[in-house]
Amino acid sequence: MSQNYYCKWCGAKYPSVSSLTGSSCPRNPTKGGRHELYEGSEKSQYVCKYCGAKYPSISSMTGSSCSRHPNKGKHEPAL
Repeated sequence: MSQNYYCKWCGAKYPSVSSLTGSSCPRNPTKGGRHELYEGSEKSQYVCKYCGAKYPSISSMTGSSCSRHPNKGKHEPAL
């Protein structure tokens, strides 16, 4: 059984950490930044660490703004 690795900014799925971190991420708050590893486990539901909103995937979560984010950013998954 192969493990999947997800970007914490956009939810993109990769087969290895090196392939994940080797390309740029359009949702990384630092313009031109790379994908960053989501270090939590794969789940059926993800919860925003700032407001508690629940989403079926990281990509659906990180696509919208969070009213409680300290920098007025997007929702971010809790571990």
